[in-house]
Amino acid sequence: MSPRTNAAAPAGTWQLGDLTVNRVGFGAMRLTGTAPFDSGVPRGRERSIGVLRRAVELGVNHIDTAAFYFSATRSANELINRALAPYPEDLVITTKVWPGRDPSGAWWWAAPAQLRGQVEENLRQLGRDHLDVVNLRVPPSCRTGSIGEHFAVLAELRDAGLVRHLGISNVTSEQLAEARAIAPVVCVQNPYGIGALSEDRALLRLCGELGLAFVPFFAIAGPGREAGPAAGDSEAVYAVARAHGVSIAQVRLAWTLQQGPHVLAIPGTGDLDHLAQNVAAGALRLSEQEMVRLSSLRPVGA
Repeated sequence: MSPRTNAAAPAGTWQLGDLTVNRVGFGAMRLTGTAPFDSGVPRGRERSIGVLRRAVELGVNHIDTAAFYFSATRSANELINRALAPYPEDLVITTKVWPGRDPSGAWWWAAPAQLRGQVEENLRQLGRDHLDVVNLRVPPSCRTGSIGEHFAVLAELRDAGLVRHLGISNVTSEQLAEARAIAPVVCVQNPYGIGALSEDRALLRLCGELGLAFVPFFAIAGPGREAGPAAGDSEAVYAVARAHGVSIAQVRLAWTLQQGPHVLAIPGTGDLDHLAQNVAAGALRLSEQEMVRLSSLRPVGA
């Protein structure tokens, strides 16, 4: 790899437990193809490896991944292993469990007793003896239910040394309280971006009050989620992008990062130019008027 430039530094840093990360990170979901999982066109292996190495050269030291990020020909975890091992000392790799996919690509959800196997699969693919951060990714069907039994298993794996820190994903404030009563939580990873609902904004504020990292996903894609950004966007977003001479994606990332110093970004891409733009968004500062204007946008369909 080329010398590191730390272009990610302008966004500042935050703590994931005792681990310091630049607030602009990288999401690995789109490394395997032009669309996640088995959709889209597979990406060239060397191209994806090059994107990962360039991300680290730019100062990215927080990578979000999962064992279920794979297509018929590519595995995000194994690409990370091939590109970056032996890993830089400051690199933090975050993964997630509870969802899973069998070799055919079919989805399944782990019972508590199956979580250890999911953790060990991430360890094997990444070539690690422990995982830096593991998020318990809560299924949509459990958004109003208890996560205690599953989270308690992760707490045991943390005590056993397989996991260093724990987080939760796709959760409510009540589930955050339940998890924190079992074991320390260092981050909450939820969908969030321009047009976020009031309850999502309240959870972001709560994380700030508790000193926890809030890690939005789909900050660029918005309601498009895994399919990516919708073709259209609000004129307000376009106007801000034109004023700064930047892309829509950069505006969305900058707005998200300016929600608080505890907010991290994990935009994903398999394109070197988009990677550079995403990292550069950490240095983009929107004015107070622009922030108010964008924050007033209503959720799609509201």
